[in-house]
Amino acid sequence: MKEFNENAFDTSDRISIDDYHESSGLKGMVENPYVLATALFASLGGVLFGYDQGVISGIQEMETFKAKFPMNDTENAFVVAILTLGCWVGCFFVGFFADYIGRKYSIVLNGMIFLLGSSLQGGAQSIDYLFAGRFIAGLSIGGLSMLVPLYQSEIAPRAIRGSLVSLQQLAVTFGILISFFINYGTQNIPSEAQWRVPFCIQIALGLFLVVGMFFFPFSPRWLMAKGRDEEALQVLSKLRRIPVNHPRLQEEYLEIKLSVVFEKRLVEHRFPQLVNTGAAGNFKIGCYGILDLFKRNMFKRLFIACAIQFFQQFTGINAIIYYAPKIMKSVGLTGNSVSLLATGVIGIVNFLFTFVTVLFLDKFGRKKFLLTASVGLSIAMIVVAIIVGKFEDDWPNHTKEGWVAVAFIYIYIANFAYSWGPIGWVIPAEIFPLSVRSKAMAISTSANWMCNFIIGLITPIMLSSIRFYTYVFFAIFCVLSIVFTYFVIPETKGRSLEDMDAVFGGHTASEDAAILEEVREEIYGQRKPQNQQAQQEEKVEH
Repeated sequence: MKEFNENAFDTSDRISIDDYHESSGLKGMVENPYVLATALFASLGGVLFGYDQGVISGIQEMETFKAKFPMNDTENAFVVAILTLGCWVGCFFVGFFADYIGRKYSIVLNGMIFLLGSSLQGGAQSIDYLFAGRFIAGLSIGGLSMLVPLYQSEIAPRAIRGSLVSLQQLAVTFGILISFFINYGTQNIPSEAQWRVPFCIQIALGLFLVVGMFFFPFSPRWLMAKGRDEEALQVLSKLRRIPVNHPRLQEEYLEIKLSVVFEKRLVEHRFPQLVNTGAAGNFKIGCYGILDLFKRNMFKRLFIACAIQFFQQFTGINAIIYYAPKIMKSVGLTGNSVSLLATGVIGIVNFLFTFVTVLFLDKFGRKKFLLTASVGLSIAMIVVAIIVGKFEDDWPNHTKEGWVAVAFIYIYIANFAYSWGPIGWVIPAEIFPLSVRSKAMAISTSANWMCNFIIGLITPIMLSSIRFYTYVFFAIFCVLSIVFTYFVIPETKGRSLEDMDAVFGGHTASEDAAILEEVREEIYGQRKPQNQQAQQEEKVEH
């Protein structure tokens, strides 16, 4: 094979990648069909996430399930929460696998784990097997919830990165939607198939992900980090559908190369004793990378990523998803079929409004979506709290008020679907440098799942003990999310993954700056044009 040499690239009179026009939204995705297909297929991990998350709420209301597994309120809460506990464990450790075997094979590995967990759930003969199956499935879902947006962000052109990563949340909502209606369709089966069929359907979905993922590419950024530069260039060429000698592709390649070499040079500068010491040395460097996340230059990013995940959960979304039938009954809807059908409408609203993000996030930006939606979430949750607080003891005589409460639950879902749902995965996937990206996402995603675990555990207890104050509790966090978004979250629309240091002010030390300049001269053979730097600074929005 011909030896690859990026120095053959012509960098004289080079054009910034910012100077190329790239379409966003639907047009941008249509112009990048292979990237879209790859991101869509990887989103099957999100379907598994949403399906297993949503299916349990309907199954818990089925008579044959109750007869097979008689449980008190605490056990019912735990059968929901143990999935999220597994997710927390799974996502926390998957960052090391993502760096070692790659994003692609890590998705395959987690898909295999999911097959085991879903099989145990579908075939459970005792409550212990049910708990074990949900915990093991959680290990997989937790890993996939970090890996899929990470993979999507690293294959995406910057103009449609937000839209492509939002496909993860769209897939989650689709999984929730189909789980609701599969539960509705099997509710009248008189045997245990009533609940075993919904559990077993997810096995086919997991198998499809495992087999199909082998036919899609590695992350070009991961390939470059592993020194497989020629392969990375070929993957980029295939993803962008332009030849390897195209100036735009060469510029994107060199931009990624600059980031990779700079981060490696920093490691060599900081830990010379660990360079080329094998797996043990790489593991130690990875551990130091985690510690670096808690230092000044990175801690702001880590705080924002974890806080976004916190608000995604504590604004109350999964309290509604996990316990939708119970919540529908709490606002006056009687009958299992009625509550399940109303729950299905939640899935439809959730799915449809997530399309808003997919189509328009990269046009209008992350911050505007979050601010607008947080206001809507606050209003909707406050109205539900007021109605439930006033009429919860006399729903038979106030059916109209009950339906108004249901309508505002749908309004709440709509606002969440185009904001905190997808953007909660977009921002953490794009704000960290390549060297710590997988580890940082593992930590932020683990924060999501720990919050999710807490919500799943306390919601049924709150609904039965403090009743309407449950909605007051979530309304408080909806209001706080407005304040957090306005004062803390920066706008990252239109920035490349390698460009986030300009947004957050990272690598400000003089030694780091000198190393960066040295690497830039090595990669480009010239200093970065001042007009390009000025353009980048102008694009930073606070």
